[in-house]
Amino acid sequence: MASCPPSPAASERRHSGWLALVLVALIAAVASAAAVSTWRVYGHTWDEPEHLAAGLELLDRGRYEYDVQHPPLGRVLIALGPYLAGARSLGMPPPDGTPEGVRILYGSGHYDLYLRLARLGTLPFLSVLLLGAWLWASRVAASRTEAVLAVALLAATPPVIGHAALATLDVPAAATTLLALYALQRWVLDGRWRNAVALGSAGGLAVATKLSAVLFLGVGLVALATAHYVLGIHCARRLGVARLVDATGARARLLELCVIALMAAVAVEVAYGAHWVSAGDALARLFGAGVAVPAWLSRLPVPDGWVKLWEAVRAVEWHNAVGHESFLLGDVRRSGWWYFYPVALGAKTPLPLLIAGPVGLALLARAGWQQGNRWRLAPPLLFVCLLGAASLVSHINIGVRHILILYPLLALGAAHALASAWRWLRQLADRDVAGIGASLVAGLVAWQLSTLYTAAPDYLPYFNEAIAHPERVLVDSDLAWGQDLRRLEARLAELRVPRFSFAYLGTADLTRETFPPLTRLPPGQPTTGWVAITEMARVHSLSGYAWLDAYTPVERIGKSISLYFIPPPDDDASSP
Repeated sequence: MASCPPSPAASERRHSGWLALVLVALIAAVASAAAVSTWRVYGHTWDEPEHLAAGLELLDRGRYEYDVQHPPLGRVLIALGPYLAGARSLGMPPPDGTPEGVRILYGSGHYDLYLRLARLGTLPFLSVLLLGAWLWASRVAASRTEAVLAVALLAATPPVIGHAALATLDVPAAATTLLALYALQRWVLDGRWRNAVALGSAGGLAVATKLSAVLFLGVGLVALATAHYVLGIHCARRLGVARLVDATGARARLLELCVIALMAAVAVEVAYGAHWVSAGDALARLFGAGVAVPAWLSRLPVPDGWVKLWEAVRAVEWHNAVGHESFLLGDVRRSGWWYFYPVALGAKTPLPLLIAGPVGLALLARAGWQQGNRWRLAPPLLFVCLLGAASLVSHINIGVRHILILYPLLALGAAHALASAWRWLRQLADRDVAGIGASLVAGLVAWQLSTLYTAAPDYLPYFNEAIAHPERVLVDSDLAWGQDLRRLEARLAELRVPRFSFAYLGTADLTRETFPPLTRLPPGQPTTGWVAITEMARVHSLSGYAWLDAYTPVERIGKSISLYFIPPPDDDASSP
């Protein structure tokens, strides 16, 4: 068993080289092109109009009132392109910005332009996410090839590509949080002012993008700091030396924490627009108009962004307390399930990554403990802790998108498992066994990378091959987020359907789409003729649309809409 090194720095492996960086850049370009390829297929999804409206309100009016549980950084980038192209805030009443976002998209005659520009605002975060994975892999991997492989495996993960293609906050949140976790690990291991500044800036950007960063960074801080302390004791015992606490070091860390908090606060305030309000107004917004405030305190100016961030935290707490209606394995609940995210990962993750990832994380955990290598111990520790925290804390179970941060960690594990297996096979004396093993390893890599082709363009509703009926497992943003309306329009035109009934749940303005005459189909009202139903509408009223179970769909439109022809009662033999 290898002995522990005396310091974390002695165990770090840094891999560089122009060729590796060029490969990472090419991988990012291919992944971005795959994401862009979906734009011509998909109309807007459920959340995109509200994100657009909120960002435009801040850019155009200097106000931020729509769905305040989400901070503004990602939304401003979503709205920037449409704003420069002429889109403006309409000033509709808050707090729901979806009606305004829908009117902005449809009302100007620039639907495609505004939607693509909005999506362009978040697309660079896919490259940022891959860069974050590269930074982690450069510290964790045993070779430069293994580090590049980790980035490639992540880039070939359909849920990541699917959400990177949308004007939503999930990939931006995963990207900024991954970079902040990297900065956090550097600060935990080495301290130093520059690391504190980097952590404060990265952490502030992550929190200003999505509030899930508060949970993930908080859990990450506890996990990484605890691992650093415990591993230090473990290594000291094995080396037969005492582990001393340096009071000066402790004081320096406290000062660095102040720097981290200050940098994060500045980043948040800038994201919200850098406005100031009186303390009296701030306290009244947070605690009600009747709160007693001394006169001297009431006039004190405070950053408005900090107040709005606290309002966002309270909004998320309320949302989590009341829950969110969601679907899992045939059941609909508001309170969620502790096992939602493990099931979602198991269903939405490509099988090669699902097989190799946990194995590699276990190998990294063992190597990190035996070698005293805190960088190698970090990915498995973070994976377990972040998944556990999300599963135990969150009652808003509406998609694997909320835990995209786990995919870079899983890719690090998978690359390590596959590269370790390859190195071991090359040392075998039995060349036949080595050849078979090498073929299996290469096959897993090829299988994972091929999902960029086989899943296209349906990266968003992707489920792995083990899931025969995705609609029985997950729906919402994992399968049916409103993305297939354009496909339905095209298919109805090809079939020359004169009119149809539509069971739809989403944020599109159906009167502005190019459908034939339609009738909205409410639950519990069987009808005849052409009928289309989205999986979102079906699962949110399972009994109301159970009458459709007696019929076989004419076809599936995309991955999320079923199209039926229901013959009249006196014409059962008729067909479309």
